[in-house]
Formats: sequence, C-alpha cells, structure tokens
Amino acid sequence: MTFAFPPFRWQPVAALICVVAASSAHAVEPFVLRDIRVEGLQRTDPGTVFAALPFRVGDTYNDDKGSAALRSLFATGLFKDVRLEVQGDVVVVIIDERASIANVSFVGLKEFDKDILLKSLKDAGIGEGQPYDKAVIDRAEQEIKRQYRSKSLYAADVVTTVTPIERNRVNITFTMTEGDVAQIKEIRIVGAKAFSEGSLLSQFELTTGGWLTWYTKNDRYSRAKLNADLETLRAYYTNRGYLEFAVDSTQVTISPDKEDIAITINVKEGQRFTVAGVRLEGTYLGKDQEFSTLVTVKPGEAYRSEDVAETSRRMTDRFGQYGYAFAQIDSRPQIDRVSGLVTVVFNAVPQRRVYVRRINVAGNSKTRDEVIRREFRQFESAWYDGTKIKLSRDRLERLSFFKEGTVSIDTAEVPGAIDQVDLSVTVEEKATGNLLIGATYSNAEKLGFNASVRQENVFGSGNYLGIEFNTSKTNRNLVLSTIDPYFTVDGVSRAVDVFYRTSRPLNSQSNAYQLETPGASLRFGVPFSEFDTVYFGVGYESTKIVGDVLPNSYILYRAQFGQRATAFPFTIGWARDNRDSLLIPTRGSFQRVSFEWSALGDAKYLRTNLQYQYFYPLSQRFTLGFNTELGWGKPIGDRRFPIFKNFYGGGLGSVRVFDAGSLGPVDVTGTYVGGTKKFNANVELYVPVPGGGNDKTLRLFGFTDIGNVWGEREKITGSSLRASAGIGLSWISPVGPLRISWGVPIKSQSNDRIEKFQFQIGAAFQ
Repeated sequence: MTFAFPPFRWQPVAALICVVAASSAHAVEPFVLRDIRVEGLQRTDPGTVFAALPFRVGDTYNDDKGSAALRSLFATGLFKDVRLEVQGDVVVVIIDERASIANVSFVGLKEFDKDILLKSLKDAGIGEGQPYDKAVIDRAEQEIKRQYRSKSLYAADVVTTVTPIERNRVNITFTMTEGDVAQIKEIRIVGAKAFSEGSLLSQFELTTGGWLTWYTKNDRYSRAKLNADLETLRAYYTNRGYLEFAVDSTQVTISPDKEDIAITINVKEGQRFTVAGVRLEGTYLGKDQEFSTLVTVKPGEAYRSEDVAETSRRMTDRFGQYGYAFAQIDSRPQIDRVSGLVTVVFNAVPQRRVYVRRINVAGNSKTRDEVIRREFRQFESAWYDGTKIKLSRDRLERLSFFKEGTVSIDTAEVPGAIDQVDLSVTVEEKATGNLLIGATYSNAEKLGFNASVRQENVFGSGNYLGIEFNTSKTNRNLVLSTIDPYFTVDGVSRAVDVFYRTSRPLNSQSNAYQLETPGASLRFGVPFSEFDTVYFGVGYESTKIVGDVLPNSYILYRAQFGQRATAFPFTIGWARDNRDSLLIPTRGSFQRVSFEWSALGDAKYLRTNLQYQYFYPLSQRFTLGFNTELGWGKPIGDRRFPIFKNFYGGGLGSVRVFDAGSLGPVDVTGTYVGGTKKFNANVELYVPVPGGGNDKTLRLFGFTDIGNVWGEREKITGSSLRASAGIGLSWISPVGPLRISWGVPIKSQSNDRIEKFQFQIGAAFQ
C-alpha cells in the first residue's frame, strides 16, 4: 500500500514574510561585504545556509539581495524564522531552526505493513532526520484515515502525538484504533419490476455476509466495486431489451457504530424494445454484403447492447484488415416507443487507408529488440492490418517476459504524411529467472519435493534454460533443458533435454525394485499456423530394472531381454491449443497427437497418444468441459512391448474414484502392470462456489469419468469399461493448484481398488 501526500508549499509564506521584513527594516546603503556570520544553527550544516545565499564575501550587498536571501532560506523548509542583521560591513544571518523528526512509530497498527508505511511517510517528508511540519503531519493523518476507509474500516481513528526531546527534536507517534471491518448488511434495488431483486443481486460482486466472504471479502464496501456492479446491472438490462434503463441514484448509509452498511439503488427500467431491423449507412468500401455478415444484431429479438458493441468492433476490425486504421463505426438506435420497436443503424466512416512506416519498441531494458520484433505479424512498410497488430500483441503477451497487461501498441499519425502511421510498442519487463523450492502432495504419491532453477529469457535472447529436480514416493527426476524458440528465422524451435529418472510403478506389491532411466532427447517444433505446431525429434533411453524381488511380468521381461534395455525413440506429433487459459480455461480447445517409434536398440515398439479437450461456456460463470484420451502401443518384430512403456489408468487425470494406476491387467503376483491400450473420457461442469463472487480460480465441478487400460492380447469391450461420477473443488491456491474430488463408482468389478476421496496440491493439472 502506497501513500502519497502533497508537499506543503512554503513559497507564499516565505514571500509574505520577506515583504513584511523588507517594509519594516531600514533601507541600507549598498556596501561591500567583509564577512558573513550565521547564528542559531543546531543541526543544519552551515554549508546549507551559505549555499542558499545569493551573495558572497566581497560582493556588493543591497536590500534586493537581502530579500532574495530570505526567500531562498525559507524555501528550504528547514527554518521557522530567518532574520538578517547588518553590522557595519558584516551581514549576520540569525536562524531559528525547525524541530527535526527523531523517530516515527505506530501503535495499534495491524491492517498495513509497518515498513511500507514508514517508507511512504518518509517519501512524503515524514521520517527520521526530516524537519517537523505540523501541516504535513495533519494531512498524513487524514490520508491514513482515508486508506482505512478504503478497506471498510470506517470506525478507524488516527491520533498523532508529537513529543519534544533534546536538541530541538521530536518523536512522532501515530496511534491507530482500527476497529472492526464495516460489513454490508443490506443491498436493495428499488424500482425493479421486470426481474426479481434476487436475480439482479446475483450479478453483483458486492454481497451481504456469507459463509465464504471471509475469503472473497465481497461484503466490504468499495465505491469502485459498486460502480462496477452498477455497470453490470446496466448491461443486464440493456442486453434484455431495456434500452433506456437508468440508475437514478444510489444511497450508501452506515450505522452509528460504523460497522454496518446499507446500499440502496434506485433504478428506472423504462420500456422493453424489440429489434425491428438493422440498416447500414455510410461507406463500406463496396463490400456491403461482406460487412453485413458481421452483424450480430437479430431482428425480432430483444435489443442487446452487447450485440451492438460486438458488431461495431467486428466492423472496426474488418476495416483495419484493409488498412483503414482510423475507421469510425457509429451505432444509432431509432426508437418507436408506440410500437416498442427499435431500428439499429450502423454508420461507417472509413477515413483513409494507411500503411505502417515504422515500428518503435520501448521499455525493454533486458529483452533484445529482435526478440520482440520477431513476434510481430504486422511489418514495416506494409499496409496497416488491425488483425495482425492484435495478433502481434497477443504473441508478445504469451512470451511471459513482460508483466501482465503491460504490452500496449499505440498508433500515431506521421506529421506531414496522411497515409502513414507509426506503431509504438511499449512493454514492461518482469523477472524471468526464478529459483523455486516447493512441495506437492497427493494421496497417490504422498509427499513430494521439487526444486528448479529456470531462466526463460537467458541474456534477453528469448531462450529457455532450466534445471529441475523432483522426488516423490514413486518417481524421481533430474532434467536439464534448453529451448531455442527461434532456432531458425522461420520460427522453428529446438529443445534439448538431458535427464535421469527413477520410478516405482504405482500400486506394486513390493517396493524392492525400481526402474532407472538415463537419457537425452532432441526435438524440433515447426509452426504451421498461429495455433498449430508439428513436433519431431529423436532420443536415447537406457532403462535398467533394479531389484531382486520383482513382479512376475518383470521377471519374464528381464529373462528374455536382460536387465537393461536401450531404445532410440523417434517422435513426431502435432498440437493445437486455442484455450483462453492453461489453468482455468473457460472456452477453446486443445488437441494433441504424438507418435513414438523405436526401431533400434533392445526395446522396439510403436507408441501413440491422442488427446482432445474442449471447453464450452454455458454462461459467464458456468463452463462445460470435455476431455478424451486414447493411448495405444505395439511391439515391433519378435520383441515384446517394453513393460516400462505401458499405460496406466485410475486416479486424478484419468478415471477418478479408482485408485491411481490400478486399472488394467494384474500379474500373478497381484501387481498392477498397466497395459498397451488406454482410453478415458471425462465430462466436467464447472460452477462458481456459492458466495465466491466472480473468482474464477475457485470453482466447484461435477464429473463423470469412463475408461480403462487393456493388455496386449485383451480386447477393448464396453463391458470392460469402468465409470465413476462425483463432485470436486479446484483452486489456484498460493501454494499451487489444488484439486479435490469425491465420487462413487458407477461401473466397477469386485476386485477393483476404490478410493472415493482423491486430491492433489502443488502441481499443475489439466
């Protein structure tokens, strides 16, 4: 929290004192200064006084220079009073210093951080060694009270105590009585007839107290939040035909004890209008039919302001594609109150076509210009294209090198050239290197630890370099990775990984064995569109089965092929991702196809994996999500499929309610060994947590899962599928993503391992 206090202006006071001093003093004849003496100083350095004087020894002194000296000394703000006396050819400067602040302390401070508050006060002139000024102290006190009110602490009081101490110094103590937070006890909407008050209030972020408001703090009054809710209310009405809806007034009252707040909103709904038709006026570059397809306003339906705004935006963007950077689209409703109909008129003024002369980049103190420019799809000396400019901004934001929301692209006309514009790209760097030490926990792998050193923008080159280590009950990984996203000028990426992994299969009957796999891989990514990338690469893996007490399937594999198996997998894949968020998607899709083929070495196999995700927004707060995943593996030649390449199923990310890794074949020792075929499908309905407001990082979900894992010689049949259903909670918590689920099996077998409650925290999930 930062406080800012305007500095007290001494210039008018100094000028007044100088005028009074000049009018009351006897005029002196100019003379040559032989000496200057300063009296009354206690702490101020004499050099400060001499530096402020407009004359020196040997100069000719007169009344004008004396007045200028008084003004200059008062302007320093260090002195309560200054007098000049002339004794012969000597000027005596008599100083009465202001008291200085020895210490600033707080009593009863809980809501704000003490160190931040001290720094803010010092920046405003209230700190150790600063001159004491009662006017500034008073304003600081009022500003602190205002900040308390912004946190709904209306009963907060601040009392300032100034204690004089030796050597003309003072101690300043701010005593805070913070009181209790004022909570919203009532919100009323007066004048609403078309919709119930409850329906309208459900759109608000502000609310009365609830079981979750301790987390959301939405029961604390904020003028900014109220204004946002009023805009939401206005949009709610204007999107349902109430074109002339208006908020007449709002009253916010607080109880005498300053702990309860009541809000009353008076509205005027007006008449409901239906769209009679849409008319295009103005100039549409001879492409009227094309622009008419951009209209989302539908005749016969209620007037919707969102559709009008969306149509205007689409038309503006389309003009931008043709180089018209300054096109204006004015929407005008023609209202017939008698019939309750409205005709929406869109008037287009394309202005002039321009091309981009120059693209300027600013704010990149670390990232090289070329790293930013290579993300641009709008080129210099090319016609202005609004779509490409927006795409360029989105690509810069996805780099994650700059603070969120700080990438801006402004258009400026070139003086003297009506057909040229310059683009100014402004960014604000953020720290891209980090040292992470953390922990994860799941009921499958128990407690795990991870650590990493990452630099996503090495030396401002845009390259990634990282070392990661994580360990848990079943897995331990050490990975060194480097990625060059522009290995070629065409945007082909290159990734190099060197790793060492150890793993113990989940749900094994014995922990006396593990798999050790050192290896390396080289991958390239070729972008085919803004959302499509094809990956291919080659790797080396050497897997060793370590241990004496082995499941029967591992004993058979080791007896046939030995304790160590090498592989040289060639990989190729395709991915398309246009989700609006990686952690909390609400719309868009993700598609991935990957093939892994090893024709050399001891382990010869073909392994493929397909995944499809789709998120559909049912409303602003409800999202329906689908996920389907299919895995398939096949041995090559006379070799068995490597058992350590098997698929596993069950648990979070697969078929919930069934124990992690427990689906699929079981060998004679009772160990779950996975299989060569895998299928699972998931459907989730995300809903907001009641009382959670618009916080999208905290959501409830209902789920239905179906799937299983099959061995090499097993057939995929409907009767062998497992299914479950339940509810859960997902939260992007301060310590990492959290996912909790509870469910029941819908379709299961008697020997299945059921785990109704499952959770994971501290690792990313999809």
